[in-house]
Amino acid sequence: MQTSDGTQRARVWDTFLMILILGSLWGLFEVVLGGAMRQAKVPYASAALVGLGLGTMGIGLALVRRPASLLGIPVVAVLCKQLVVPILHVSVLCKANSCLAVLLEGAALVGAVALLGRGRGDLQRMAVGAAAGFAGAGLFWAVGRHVAPCAYLLSFNSPAGLLRFLVVEGLLWAAFSAILFPLGYRAGELVGSYLPAARTRPALFYGIAAVVIAGCWVASALAIAAGL
Repeated sequence: MQTSDGTQRARVWDTFLMILILGSLWGLFEVVLGGAMRQAKVPYASAALVGLGLGTMGIGLALVRRPASLLGIPVVAVLCKQLVVPILHVSVLCKANSCLAVLLEGAALVGAVALLGRGRGDLQRMAVGAAAGFAGAGLFWAVGRHVAPCAYLLSFNSPAGLLRFLVVEGLLWAAFSAILFPLGYRAGELVGSYLPAARTRPALFYGIAAVVIAGCWVASALAIAAGL
């Protein structure tokens, strides 16, 4: 029979593993999908990436009791994006603002959940996702202009810049997040329903997790080396 200490250690390890998996997936979206969309000049690429990131966190929210632990997911995603440093031998500031956006969006979601709850249905979760996306945009405008701003962000560097940025970008970030966060939460509920059975075969369970994590990082590294 497993002791309470053993149960607690297993729960901590499962949370850590979930953070690694979901953070690696978010990093994969940012590097591979984001790079491909930017090269193809796909409209609303940044909003789509924000929505995918918060959708990924929605999966995690459905699986954990303490939303604060979700802050580890954007941290792992940022580390994945920073593979650009050893691969292309560039400064850590090369991706500073996009990494900042990931961290701020993750923090905005945890804050929205703390204020509004995780929601009891899709409509409430849409509101949580929209609030996080919109708040993240405001935070990015406030902080990003002072880190490593691109010319586009600096175009909003005026007294009325915040309002214009929230209209141009914030509403799009909120819209994509309102759609993808509830979908992510539903996916997390589905995953959670299979976890008890999966844990009865720990070798297979942890083996698949390791393959997913490694696959995300290898794919991201190859994409960066290819110029995405």
